[in-house]
Amino acid sequence: MGNLRILLVALVSLVALNQDLVHANFYTDTVFTWGSQNSAIWGNGNNLALMLDKVSGSGIQTSREFLFGSIEMQIKLVPGNSAGTVTAYYMSSTGSKHDEIDFEFLGNLSGQPYIIHTNVFTQGVGNREQQFYPWFDPTSDFHSYTIHWNPSQIVWFVDGLPIRVYRNYERYGIPFPNKQAMRAYSSLWNADDWATRGGLIKIDWSNAPFIARYRQLRLRACAWTGPNSISQCAQTTPANWWTSPVYSELNDMQKGQLNWVRQNFMIYDYCKDTKRFNGQFHPECSLLQF
Repeated sequence: MGNLRILLVALVSLVALNQDLVHANFYTDTVFTWGSQNSAIWGNGNNLALMLDKVSGSGIQTSREFLFGSIEMQIKLVPGNSAGTVTAYYMSSTGSKHDEIDFEFLGNLSGQPYIIHTNVFTQGVGNREQQFYPWFDPTSDFHSYTIHWNPSQIVWFVDGLPIRVYRNYERYGIPFPNKQAMRAYSSLWNADDWATRGGLIKIDWSNAPFIARYRQLRLRACAWTGPNSISQCAQTTPANWWTSPVYSELNDMQKGQLNWVRQNFMIYDYCKDTKRFNGQFHPECSLLQF
């Protein structure tokens, strides 16, 4: 009976998810935060381009704030020699004690792979980076990048494959981002002081302008309406599909997919960097990761 109840809840949640599979609109659901002169929206608001030149980069944020759910965009990264550029795509609250969930795509010299850089901040503290090489060319076509965030865990997905999990271990005194509203952001900017080989390779401005393209923004998340959202967005109800038990941890197939990514494409893990942390790792590193 218990398993049947879980299955029914999962099915109801999936129905709610399908009802929410409506593309957001870059015209109505985002605003430019900087460099609007280097940005363009077209196709009835379904397409976006951000540009970087020697004068400015550009960036957007969602008009609304959210707490839990799924934020997804398809992105086609800057082609060719993009060394020194960073295309950022992340969720963040505001203030010195902010929470943040990051995708950052670190540019490359032609013929060398991008780096998918991930991080999570809780109460203003980050230093939880994991990095991966993509198993595809992220500049030749659009690929889907999803931040799935619920009271149990954060999962980073690329084309539907989980590449990283950050679990909620508040019961052990480890902070988790579950009380601050976040907006989704994306930007294209000059980070040649650190992005490519630690800043050794600078931007070649003869290749400018650099352009990242976006489409199919999906905001399947709990809209923040004030402090009451802390409890409302975390309640286990059919409407809150992200709180269903089916989303509380990866299933066996997803764990296999994540292991495949980690074994073949992970290039950095903060939980294994003994030199950087002098053996004093974040406490979650000693706990089950996924």
